[in-house]
Amino acid sequence: MHSIRLADLAEHLGAEVHGDGNIAITGIASMSTAIEGQITFLSNSLYQEQLLACKASAVVLTEENLPFCQHLPTLVVKDPYISYARMAQLLDSTPSPAENIASTAVIAANAQLGKNVSIGSNAVIETGVKLGDNVVIGAGCFVGKDACIGAGTRLWANVTIYHRVVIGAQCLIQSGSVIGADGFGYANERGNWIKIPQLGTVIIGDKVEIGACTTIDRGALDDTIIGNGVIIDNQCQIAHNVTIGDNTAIAGGVVMAGSLKVGKYCQIGGASVINGHMEICDKAVITGMGMVMRPITEPGVYSSGIPLQPNKDWRKTAALVLNINDMSKRLKAVERKVDGK
Repeated sequence: MHSIRLADLAEHLGAEVHGDGNIAITGIASMSTAIEGQITFLSNSLYQEQLLACKASAVVLTEENLPFCQHLPTLVVKDPYISYARMAQLLDSTPSPAENIASTAVIAANAQLGKNVSIGSNAVIETGVKLGDNVVIGAGCFVGKDACIGAGTRLWANVTIYHRVVIGAQCLIQSGSVIGADGFGYANERGNWIKIPQLGTVIIGDKVEIGACTTIDRGALDDTIIGNGVIIDNQCQIAHNVTIGDNTAIAGGVVMAGSLKVGKYCQIGGASVINGHMEICDKAVITGMGMVMRPITEPGVYSSGIPLQPNKDWRKTAALVLNINDMSKRLKAVERKVDGK
């Protein structure tokens, strides 16, 4: 179990200590479930009343909320939620995907392994692979020919990295993800599909995180490119030749068609579907289940779809939508009569 003095934790967070800085902190919990030894945080003033009943050993909050927590040691910060994220990193007890190099791992003789590399049971490292220092490859992973993985990157169990894929430093790829499979490229000759070999690859920047069972296809001729600091949730599909700019966030179940260009600092809500061969500008925000069929050229928040309604109301809405063309024609006819008068 990790343990840290409250005063030392404050130093890491750049926080101001109020109360006993020598108490030991062993974990983090919500205000309603925290017990002795744990620290909690208040990021929303609406939950101030929970402070009185809180059983944590310490609380992280803003100076504004300090008067409401006089019975517990506190750390005063500007942004408690950001401090929570940093505390979670310090107190993280997640095990490593692998320790040392398993005897059942299959590693090509000419693969280049950096210092302190760990490779789990039954993993396969093919010829020409380069693994940087402190890379961790989980059990059952496959790393294809001439792939390159940067220092400190971790792959959880059963990740597949195809040939010539390049992954930067300090990345994290969750189980079941497939990086570098063929893009969906075919030519149609009189009803018959002719496969187009996908000759590009996937290039992933530094500090990228990819969720479980996400797939990123290799490019047809050029490469699929994922910028630095991009975070991609579970079960997303990134098609061939997509480019995603730095620090963009993509929630679960998003589908991106081929040759799409997504800018920097974008946020794409879950289950959104985005057309290919177009561009989304920097700092665009697409809310959940968005259907993006045209380019986005201005930063802002974009939405589509109909929110959930009681079935009776939805049926009326659907009926109106189905009749919208007829309604439009009738309205134009009325406008012409009014203009004629």
